[in-house]
Amino acid sequence: MHLGNYFGAVKNWVDMTEKYDTYFCVVDMHAITAPHSPPELKESIRKTAGLYIASGVDPEKASIFVQSHVPAHAELAWLLNCSTPIGWLERMIQFKEKAKKQGENVSLGLMAYPVLMAADILLYQADLVPVGEDQKQHLELTRNIAERFNSMYGGNKFKKLGGRGGKIFRVPEPLIAAEGARIMSLTDGTSKMSKSAENEKSRINLLDSPDEIVSKVKSAKTDLIDGCEFSNPERPESSNLLGIYQLATGKTKEEVLTECGSMRWGSFKPLLADALVAHLEPIQNRYRDVTADPAYLDAILKRGEEKANETANWTLRNAYIAMGFEPRPGL
Repeated sequence: MHLGNYFGAVKNWVDMTEKYDTYFCVVDMHAITAPHSPPELKESIRKTAGLYIASGVDPEKASIFVQSHVPAHAELAWLLNCSTPIGWLERMIQFKEKAKKQGENVSLGLMAYPVLMAADILLYQADLVPVGEDQKQHLELTRNIAERFNSMYGGNKFKKLGGRGGKIFRVPEPLIAAEGARIMSLTDGTSKMSKSAENEKSRINLLDSPDEIVSKVKSAKTDLIDGCEFSNPERPESSNLLGIYQLATGKTKEEVLTECGSMRWGSFKPLLADALVAHLEPIQNRYRDVTADPAYLDAILKRGEEKANETANWTLRNAYIAMGFEPRPGL
């Protein structure tokens, strides 16, 4: 996990746990849509779960679980694949962009990724889904898939097959954070910060050491203009770095501009690095505490898995019945 994940998503999840019944999933099945290292995947599953907790998601108020530990995700994804027009998937912007990079090696899984994402959401009859601006198209696809499935298999057709009638899936709405929804790359202020970017210096990971943070900030792309400013389309790096500083310090834009507006980059970058080191230190300390006791993390994931399975299996059973299957005993 990196700053974009944290400020754009996880930090906002903490408030959601106070208002909603929440499910937070470590999406390990999504991680294999591109070439990956199995040992690294195994390590990153627990690392990500630990970082959810270290970042403030309270396991007593939220369900935290691993995607592959709830078989209904893969099962429902197949059912939805069979009712989703391929043209819908071919139009997805992220697939087009990544397919260009991967060429003939692009996997079917990458194309079907949004359908698995739809399954992740629809299994839990979600009212709201926290997404960034770049994921709005995927959520709109989820809504379309749900509405199409409900139309094809819901209502009286569902009732005649032994279901309760009505809709099989709730159609969710997006919940988009007002601040920090899009953190950009340190090497290109016009591209989103991404864990899939080849250049490690393009992102600051939550577990980076102080020295690594200082080095990455020092090498971050800037411009030759004196002074720092927000919202100038010709200075995307300035806006991005100031925005990161604002989020790390909790200051307002006005306070940031008063403090840093007249600074040169050589003065601002050490200030930003110090702010990030200070902001991430308690997260890193909490992470070390959480992961120091494997049994503690295992218990949290097991509890989340049990609750997720209960809800997901209920939805999956209805989807099977609606499509004409005989659900397996115990589902």
